[in-house]
This record gives sequence, structure tokens and C-alpha cells, in this order.
Amino acid sequence: MAWVADFADSVPDFRRTNKGNLRHKLSDIIVLIILGRLSKCVGRTEIIEFGRHNLLRFRSMGMLRNGVPSEATLYRIDQGIDELCLAEKMSEFISIIQKEFNPQNESDIISIDGKAERGTVQENGRNPDIVSAYSNKTGMTLATEACLEKSNEIKAGPLLLDKLDIAGDVITADAMSMQKDIIDKIREKGADFVIELKANQRSLRYGIEDRIRQHTPLQQYTEGPELSHGRIETRTYRVYDGLELIADKEKWGGDLTVVEVESETIKKSTGVHTTENRLYLSSLKPDARRIGSIIRQHWMIESMHWSLDKNLHQDGIKRKTAKAARNLDTLQRIVHAIFLIWKGRRKKRADKSKGIAELMRSISVSFTALMRFLSQK
Repeated sequence: MAWVADFADSVPDFRRTNKGNLRHKLSDIIVLIILGRLSKCVGRTEIIEFGRHNLLRFRSMGMLRNGVPSEATLYRIDQGIDELCLAEKMSEFISIIQKEFNPQNESDIISIDGKAERGTVQENGRNPDIVSAYSNKTGMTLATEACLEKSNEIKAGPLLLDKLDIAGDVITADAMSMQKDIIDKIREKGADFVIELKANQRSLRYGIEDRIRQHTPLQQYTEGPELSHGRIETRTYRVYDGLELIADKEKWGGDLTVVEVESETIKKSTGVHTTENRLYLSSLKPDARRIGSIIRQHWMIESMHWSLDKNLHQDGIKRKTAKAARNLDTLQRIVHAIFLIWKGRRKKRADKSKGIAELMRSISVSFTALMRFLSQK
């Protein structure tokens, strides 16, 4: 519980603390929101009811001396907190945990992807987008960068990378990040990358497609068949020397590896057979098995985004402004991280394998169960 309170205390109060009648400490409100969301509360009304039901317990911890804040107060907090500062404090909080879980600072796979905040619609009719960097080693969000719409991920990528120490790590990303500025930034910071190649880089992709059939792969690795989600899938990874396939070598610089992934899928219920080919560029040395594993691990950030929607109902929570939407996103990523911290500290395999939905059900039973969950080491 102490580290949750420390995070809340670290967030600067945007209100005029030397004037007016402030009934509630900002840190108390942030703790209330986090504990409420840990206990399956979704909207502001449910969080307020959670606070009222457990008010005596909060007061025994020296919090909420003046009662539970109103819905209007929670609204002002959502709108008022500096979203950039809150996201920065989240990154600082996660970095401390990263050192605990990875004391030797071993290399990591860091996935970059964007998530549309579908509960918020801007004046242009679009959803704001949060681009995040995700650690595959710990399952936590390292940093985030906001952009007004999906296409602005191109500009958000370098800004996000500037916030990270990625030397020795491998960056994975979708085709939106296949930009010279982003690749140059990754190299500048001493990392490698595996990035999908699509038609947004038209001449590069089509040039490789024209040449690849004329060359023999340096290595080939087949994975599967495996049954998952009602499909039997077999994946074949072929790696090629990029110097032989990339025409504009000066633009993209350095020795690159071209990776072709061929996925053969059979839908178990119907027997329908489909084949899909995808291309990736990587700065790693040709190693079909390793690169294939890295490509597979990119789905983990998408799984985390799914968890934010499924377990914390992020897409179903309405926020009027992009600022409030980002503050909601940051606090929910903190909640998500708290579950992973608990699992990471457990020694029993049964505890480590528990899903977030299962943990939320168990700790929402009572405030005592919640405190026990937060106090376990």
C-alpha cells in the first residue's frame, strides 16, 4: 500500500493550495481512484460508492478526513491534473519496479503500439491515440505519448523513444513505425529493431517483393502446427540478406535483415485454409528462430491493450477531452501494473498464472482482501 501512496504523493497538485477551501488532498483522491478500479469500480459513481462503503477504513489510514469527494470533484480532478506530469510520474514508478524485477538490467524486447481512446470523441470526430512502449520482460508500460489521431503516431514515435533507455534492447513495432526518423533514433540510442513492412513504404516493400523470389533464404524455421482460438496455424520464417533485396540502401543504412513470415491457417470448425505473407525489416543478424520469437512476442502489447478494455472497461468509459482521456489511461496502466507486480513477486506457479479478471474478483470481495493483496510481498 505504501508504494501506491508514494505514487499518489508524487503527483503535483494543480489547485491553488494556498487559497480557497480544499476539502480533499489530491493524493487521497488518486489513491481512492486506484483502489476503486482495483476493486472493479468503473465509473465515478461506483468509485464514490466504494469510498463511502469503506470510509471508516480510509480514515483509519489517515485519508478522506472530510469524507468522500463528490462526482463533480472527481470530474475536476480528471480535467485538472497535468496529463504530461502524471504520465511522467507513472514512468518513474514503473522504472523503480523494473529495477526490482530486472536487477541485472538484462536486455529486453520493447514493443511500441498505439491504442485509440474510444471513450473520447474529439471535435474532428476522431479518437485520441496513446502510443505506448511496453516491456515484454515485466508486462508493464514504460512510457506513453499522446497524439490527436492514429496517423500522428509517426511523430509520436521519436518523442516516445527519447523517454526510454533502450541500449541493448530490441524494439518491435507495426508498419506505422517504418520511418527513417524512427529507425535512426533507435540506432542512435544503441538498440536493434524488428518492424513490419507494409505499403506505407511503397517502393521499399514492392521492391523487396519483386526481388525476394529470386533469392534463397539464408535460414528458414517452421513453427507449429499449433491449435489456438479454434485455428490450426503453421508459421514459416525465412530470413534474407537485406543488402541483396533493398534498392535504396543509403536511405535505410547499415546491414539489414529481411524477414518473410508465411502463416498457413486452417479454421477447425470449417476446414477453410488461408495463407498470409508478411514482411519485416530488422537490424538483427540473420537468425530465423530468434527473430521469429521476437515477432511473436509483439502480440503481448496488443494483449495488454485488450486487458485494459476487457478488465478495466477503458473503451466504455466516456471522457469529454483528450486530456481527461489520457489521465484515465495513465491511472489504468498503473492499476494494470499493480496486478503484474503482485504476480511478479509471488513464488507459487498457481499465483503467477492467475489472470487479472480472477484477481479482481478475489480482491473486490472486501476491503480487507484488497489491503491484504496490496501488502503481500
